[in-house]
Amino acid sequence: MSETHDPLNLDNQLCFPLYACAKEIVRRYTPFLDALGLTYTQYIAMMVLWEEKALSAKALGKRLFLDSGTLTPMLKRLEQKQLLERHRDTGDERVLIVSITEAGEALREKALRVPEQMAECVHLSPQDAAELYRILHTLLKSFDEK
Repeated sequence: MSETHDPLNLDNQLCFPLYACAKEIVRRYTPFLDALGLTYTQYIAMMVLWEEKALSAKALGKRLFLDSGTLTPMLKRLEQKQLLERHRDTGDERVLIVSITEAGEALREKALRVPEQMAECVHLSPQDAAELYRILHTLLKSFDEK
């Protein structure tokens, strides 16, 4: 077998640059999110709540690709910070609804600059960013099909 086509060579793996980039992106978000009192996972949950206002915990977990073992403690921490409320659906007690609070809505104003701050940390042309976005979302959608 040729060295250049070794399937276990780290440089031949698609997963490694994805993993390393994701880790580095989250690391670069940290100082901006620390100023908001949020972790990256809390930030993306708040982004969905700023958009949706209220949704089931199951729908939130699906949207963020998070399992309940990760989602539940994160939602509890956001509730302790009074950024969201959790309550049972009156029509179906099995469904947990997550709703944004006034304090959660107010945090949105403080978060508005985060994407701009991150754009200064990630050096991609608008065309490359759009292509990367397209490819990554194509990949994510393919996971839903399985």
